[in-house]
Amino acid sequence: MAEITAANVGKLREMTGVGMMECKKALIEAQGDINAAVDVLRKSGAASAAKKATRDAREGVIAQFIAPGGKSGVLVEVNCETDFVARNEAFRAFADDIAKKISANPNVNLDADREAAVGKMGENIKFARNARLDVSGNGSVAAYIHTGAKVGVLVEVGCGKAETTGKEEYKQLVRDITLQIAAGFPQVVSRENVSPEVIAKEREIAANSDRLKGKPAAAMEKILQGVLDKFYQTFCLVDQGFVKRNSEVSVKEHVAQISKQLGDEITIRHFVRFQVGEAAV
Repeated sequence: MAEITAANVGKLREMTGVGMMECKKALIEAQGDINAAVDVLRKSGAASAAKKATRDAREGVIAQFIAPGGKSGVLVEVNCETDFVARNEAFRAFADDIAKKISANPNVNLDADREAAVGKMGENIKFARNARLDVSGNGSVAAYIHTGAKVGVLVEVGCGKAETTGKEEYKQLVRDITLQIAAGFPQVVSRENVSPEVIAKEREIAANSDRLKGKPAAAMEKILQGVLDKFYQTFCLVDQGFVKRNSEVSVKEHVAQISKQLGDEITIRHFVRFQVGEAAV
């Protein structure tokens, strides 16, 4: 019997795309013969999953899991080949289970889960990305998956008092914020989070636009600031018009109003927004 080395296990995985543990078991069964181990994997169906791994997986869903108590949450993108499979309830349930497992253990090995799902769904399946948010101090983590599961949001909202998180006004505000992020597609929470490089680029683009050519130098800075303010209203979450009030007030103003009602300071700390296919762009 040939020695079962890590190098041979790695080579078999490279040849088949099957998980390390399954490759090791196949090599043991095949007494170290790599070609025979490939046949073992083919017979078990694992190698058929590996064959599908060469096919593009550009469809899929966003799934989430919020831990009991709302102190942490996970957002994942799970890809498949067709929208038909992406709309399948079994695939949706599989993605939800993956989010739950990653929440419990960020380093969990999901090879066996993927291979089993490939065999069941008949398509290549990939775990494109995942993100986790944990509450720092008082507050909560919430998630929202938009209809069709093509867009998902994870947000951390903080407050000064622990009891605030139990109040309905706070809970509704958090729900509204997730909807805002899904619809408004902001890139950062506030202006303070915009990198100097992004600001410099926006200023350069505006300064060299046909609309500003020939403007007096004395007026240029004021004009550029106005252009940047409009940019922030799209790029920054708290500067966006609050969609549930027809953009009559900004998100920042609405949060301030709810904070005043509750006698607390509420802050949007972090958010993540996933849309299917972004990770492959």
